[in-house]
Amino acid sequence: MKIGIIGATGHVGTFLTNEALTRGHEITGIVRNVPEETQDHLTFLQKDVFNLTTADIQDFDVLICSYNAPEGEEEEHVQVMKHLVDILKGTDVRLFVVGGAGSLYVDSKLTTHLFETDEFPDEFKPTSINMSAGLDYLKNSDGVRWTYLSPSKDFLLNGARTGKYKVGQEQLLISKYGKSEISMADYAIAMLDEIEEPEHQQQRYTVCAM
Repeated sequence: MKIGIIGATGHVGTFLTNEALTRGHEITGIVRNVPEETQDHLTFLQKDVFNLTTADIQDFDVLICSYNAPEGEEEEHVQVMKHLVDILKGTDVRLFVVGGAGSLYVDSKLTTHLFETDEFPDEFKPTSINMSAGLDYLKNSDGVRWTYLSPSKDFLLNGARTGKYKVGQEQLLISKYGKSEISMADYAIAMLDEIEEPEHQQQRYTVCAM
């Protein structure tokens, strides 16, 4: 497939790019700054996400948004969702969003988000609140084919690539070891699995280490 990845050179974006390349997909990294050293079979579109147009993305089969708003500008998570919905409407491009864990619920009745709990770090709340609002906007949008994947509470940059994970919907998952965690490598595997064999269209879901 032809896959565009917004933020392809970021932490999560790098794992997604590498996983997609190993599976033989045609990848375009959408970035503000093109790195000096690049990989084979990887092309770049140098453009700010807010300047993307329908013409830029309409030839992709999938557009992955791995955007991370700068500190102090967390409201851009909502603005990015609005912009992507606008340019994707009326196309066949599937939108995949790298979400956050803060918007997951911690109770079976789905009344309390993780970011609303006492132990959630204050410094992460602006990002989580705005990412949650962006998800709500996406859920209420029409004419866009989307999937939103939230990681577990601990999103591990240097975690092992096991190729195994368990899947949930709106509630925070816990592994058999009592931890809510997923490596970025396994998260990338989960997203590419979903891209290749869709099971969560028009849904948010989450993955956790076994």
